[in-house]
Amino acid sequence: MTNRISPSRYSRHIALPEIGDAGQLRIERCTAAIVGLGGLGSPAALYLAAAGVGRLILNDFDKVDVTNLQRQILYDDGDVGVAKTAAAAGRLARHRTGAYFELIDQRLPPDGLRELAARCDVVLDGSDNFGTRFAVNEACVRAGTPLVSGAAIRFEGQLAVFRNDLPDSPCYRCLYEETDESLEDCAGSGVLGPLVGVIGSFMAVETLKVLTGAGQTAHGRLLSFDALNAEWRSVSLKRDPACPVCASRPRAAADADG
Repeated sequence: MTNRISPSRYSRHIALPEIGDAGQLRIERCTAAIVGLGGLGSPAALYLAAAGVGRLILNDFDKVDVTNLQRQILYDDGDVGVAKTAAAAGRLARHRTGAYFELIDQRLPPDGLRELAARCDVVLDGSDNFGTRFAVNEACVRAGTPLVSGAAIRFEGQLAVFRNDLPDSPCYRCLYEETDESLEDCAGSGVLGPLVGVIGSFMAVETLKVLTGAGQTAHGRLLSFDALNAEWRSVSLKRDPACPVCASRPRAAADADG
């Protein structure tokens, strides 16, 4: 599925005591899915492919549009009209020869998302609508799979990590009600191009920490970035005991950390 550890290619990771050879090997043996290959998924995919992630599952049902090029750095003018999954895989394959990519170029139904989450060590959600986010969250809760979630609009970005493999972890549904369907989009509200790069790169950072156990992840916190005023804020998240999704988390997931 992936090449063996290359001391030269991954030497800067291996040199980090928090990662080392063992952590890099875990990265190379893992499977990560990225739902949404837009502004957030683009930098996340690039960094995870470069980091040596063994299997990247790329999920998006859209085609590249010229309006994407301001911020979705996986694509260029020649990709306009091409399926994002195919364009992304082509770019990533050139970036790292021998990498393995699985492409899913359709909007997955709930059962498809559950099957996807069950096959992954971690899922990254870079989608742009609450419906998909709620469905991805529920799939990850049911599978006991960690979820790294990002969002960006105008000059504002957010990131959270939901450790569905740990007991008492809040989930995305603890944070938002399903009635919150008034999600703004970039087309109507605009978004600063580099902002999605900041949040998408941060998603890759948190993903690698989840996979290697390095440091403390953003689990149990909502991190917000105000790019206009260069300010980060952190808010603690608690599990909602009445949450319709994670309150009934399967026992196997709750026992995952012993």
